[in-house]
Amino acid sequence: MADHAHAGHDHSGHDHKGHHHHGPTLASVDAPRWLWVALGMNLAIMVVEIIVGLIANSTALLTDAAHVVTDALAIGLALAAITVARRPAKGGYTYGFGRVEILSAQLNGTLLLALGAILGVGSFLRLLDPPQVDGSLVIVASIFGLVGNGAAAWALTRASRRSMAVEGAFQHALLDAIASVAAIIAGVVIVAGGPDAADPLLALLVTALMLRSGWQVLGSSLRVLLERAPSDTNPDEVYAALKEHVGVVAVRDLHVWVVTDGFPAVTAHIEVAVGDDCHARRAELQTLMHEQFSIDHVTFQVDHTGTHSGNPCQNGHGNARLQ
Repeated sequence: MADHAHAGHDHSGHDHKGHHHHGPTLASVDAPRWLWVALGMNLAIMVVEIIVGLIANSTALLTDAAHVVTDALAIGLALAAITVARRPAKGGYTYGFGRVEILSAQLNGTLLLALGAILGVGSFLRLLDPPQVDGSLVIVASIFGLVGNGAAAWALTRASRRSMAVEGAFQHALLDAIASVAAIIAGVVIVAGGPDAADPLLALLVTALMLRSGWQVLGSSLRVLLERAPSDTNPDEVYAALKEHVGVVAVRDLHVWVVTDGFPAVTAHIEVAVGDDCHARRAELQTLMHEQFSIDHVTFQVDHTGTHSGNPCQNGHGNARLQ
């Protein structure tokens, strides 16, 4: 692939004045109502679990309550991101503010990792010297938490999990539901006469899941910030599809990336045979990107081979640099 060069590219032919629609990103989903519902549920759960956790001396319950705090922060970040992301593209922000949701996901992932590490250490220390736990109180509070966390997770699915920020908040709520189940199990074990160590042991399991989820959320958002190709799109396949298209002589400076979640883009310098209709080829290749890869934000610079961008062809068959 000698002509498959990943170098800089010229966007000067791209018209940023129009209004683009890029799928169900955070700016376009009707999410705030459901996010507020989830936030209210989380605040109620947090208050109950902190009070009962302190009274029952339960590490598992307090671990869940601490995680609920990050849930509330995650939802708050998502709500703030919606407000900013809905601002129209203007001035120097020609792509708009959609990447605010990626920053929100980064913060959510970081919160999960930090909290998981802190709670993991605390749970391990309590495992070495397990406190006496009131299992019955743990069961009652955890059932309340499970119902609330399950309802919050459901509300977040209504808000659109295709938004990366909402997905981050959903992962928080899902982990809380799992933590509630773990606390219920710990309470049942203790009530049945089992060891008090069951409580911090299950808390450790929850923190392990928290670390895993945080890493996934952080990794997904980092791929967008590093402008990696969409997870379901192979740049080599894009290159091959362009290169094999009728009339295409060479494909150079190919870039496939994600501007923000749900907004894939591709740019390339295409060379066609001398005398070929550059504009017609450009339109065909744009259609190809839509039909084969579901990419609609396409910017191709199309020239006759050997002419380069500084010497456009004439008579309607020349340099085609429009989207």
